Amino acid sequence: MNTSFKVQQLNIDIYQRPEEMGQAAADFVENKINEAIIKKGVARVILATGSSQFTFLKALRQAKIDWKKVVVFHLDEYYGISDTHPASFRKYLKERILDLVKPLETYLINGDAEDIEDEMAKYAARLSEHEIDVACIGIGENGHIAFNDPPVADFNDTKLVKLVELDAQCRNQQLGEGWFPTIDDVPKKALTLTIPAIMNSKAISCVVPDERKAEAVYNALNGDITTDCPASVLRRHNDIRMFLDVESASRLQKSMG
Repeated sequence: MNTSFKVQQLNIDIYQRPEEMGQAAADFVENKINEAIIKKGVARVILATGSSQFTFLKALRQAKIDWKKVVVFHLDEYYGISDTHPASFRKYLKERILDLVKPLETYLINGDAEDIEDEMAKYAARLSEHEIDVACIGIGENGHIAFNDPPVADFNDTKLVKLVELDAQCRNQQLGEGWFPTIDDVPKKALTLTIPAIMNSKAISCVVPDERKAEAVYNALNGDITTDCPASVLRRHNDIRMFLDVESASRLQKSMG
């Protein structure tokens, strides 16, 4: 049995198990993609990575979607690593969904491009050609969305893609999730879609499991809308659903009694 409620414009669903959470998010995204295909003939989607997306992507692979009518982008990539690196988000997406469903077109940020400025400009141009129908995101332990950590987050950013410094909590999260052997191996920079690039999407699916995200979830829903917790801005979007498990919602549930 799941619990549903709303904070400002943000719809929240809490599930007992991560698998239920992932399936519900996949159902939501499947509907948004299929609505876009019916209306326009093609859907444009942004996908996230990280351990938080495992159950969602597993379920999305099984969804009833005509992937030959879907254009896929992704949220971010580490600066300076190749697509064969174990922690590469390009590698992650290819292995977990893209090579299996084979979308119409796929645009992945090249983190080790020779000319990073040119890479970001080209990616931003492709991204802005048409509206994004649904962005699939998560929330970091520091409240970031994509790699918009608190020190670099900008709700009014004029760019769609930018190169950012990763803060210590973000880098420690990447280490803790097992993507790198030591903290020194975690990149200090990344290329990321900005907050306006995400918020400009027609719909947003936000999947956030695990107890270690409970503080960030609580702050995103209960604190001020501020870059101290970048995810708090999600409360301003008019078509967004947040999918939590009981662990990531634990602080919320305590505050609700």
